Amino acid sequence: MSRHPINLAVRFILELIALFALGAWGWRHGEGALRFVFAAAAPLIAAMLWGTFHVPGDTSSTGDAPIPVSGFVRLLLELVFFDFAAWCLFTIRPIYGWIFAIVVLIHYAVSYDRVRWLLSGPRKA
Repeated sequence: MSRHPINLAVRFILELIALFALGAWGWRHGEGALRFVFAAAAPLIAAMLWGTFHVPGDTSSTGDAPIPVSGFVRLLLELVFFDFAAWCLFTIRPIYGWIFAIVVLIHYAVSYDRVRWLLSGPRKA
């Protein structure tokens, strides 16, 4: 189910919303010119981490990332990323954070086959 086109589209949209949330959080926590730096740096750092760590054989992404990790580490990275994004949205408007968190939970429930695969054992190359 995790490879279904609709589920992959939902995942992509969640990733974009998360990057936007991190940018908005950076904007709110900076003053003056630092607003621009924080608004750009927060999503940029998150995107770099997202693309750097990859589980060998993971069909939910294309290409090889520079650093192969175990499925547990990748799942932990994803959960921290989405949880932080939900918290960022929650600080902007709580209902946005709740909606985002619920959609993320539904997405991972629908992607149970990928979650089970990630947790089934080490795959670090």
